[in-house]
Amino acid sequence: MARATYQELLDAGVHFGHLTRKWDPKMSQYIFMERNGIHIIDLNKTLTKLEEAAAAIKQIVKSGRKVLFVATKKQAKDIVAAQAKSVNMPFVTERWLGGMLTNFATVRKSIKKMSNIDKMTKDGTFDVLSKKEKLMIQRERIKLETLLGGISDLNRLPAALFIVDVKKEHIAVTEALKLNVPTFAMVDTNSDPSNIDFPIPANDDATKSIQLITDIIVKAIQEGLDERKREKEDEAEKEAASAKAKIDNGGEARPEPKVVAEAGEGSAE
Repeated sequence: MARATYQELLDAGVHFGHLTRKWDPKMSQYIFMERNGIHIIDLNKTLTKLEEAAAAIKQIVKSGRKVLFVATKKQAKDIVAAQAKSVNMPFVTERWLGGMLTNFATVRKSIKKMSNIDKMTKDGTFDVLSKKEKLMIQRERIKLETLLGGISDLNRLPAALFIVDVKKEHIAVTEALKLNVPTFAMVDTNSDPSNIDFPIPANDDATKSIQLITDIIVKAIQEGLDERKREKEDEAEKEAASAKAKIDNGGEARPEPKVVAEAGEGSAE
């Protein structure tokens, strides 16, 4: 079953590109036509690429790895944050800090600092500080939460990035390229799709378009999570059955009894 229909993409305005003078020639393979000075994206190719991206991202999540969502533009940040939270995936929606991937160890230190502040408020350390010190720490905590709150549970590099607007998030794309982290992205007619592993030609400015594409990717992620959970449950059941069999057989597998013919039985006279 297709993850989206042509009509759904059309209704969401996925086909609307940028002005023809703003186009990137590398997007020509995904452009259907030009209308009133605006490029129209070929939705048949969008459907194909969307299916490929959803299938690939599902397998990544099924293997137990994380996908980092990146969208800092105004019309995308709230949508992406909500969708990422729904499947417990990390996200960056405020500002991409240079080195967030290539200097991940330093970013982890900042995240640890945020958790240390939280510990201070719980163990009573925070209460003995002066008002000025408390205010400074609280401000720092808010700043860290704004920038890094979405990746606070990310203990290692993500297995892939899902990006809305590769032109705006070019630093994230560059860092992913350096570290060979696969990228999935919505690419508009003004974008360069050549550096993206799984480009999805689509309008990356309209909220309906962003909502629809992100929703399909998130559903694929949920499918991967569900299949992983089922596989774990099946393995647990098999292990439990194996352990029960051993207990029933006195701690070890009991060999099949051999049938030995008695003397004279079954022999020719």
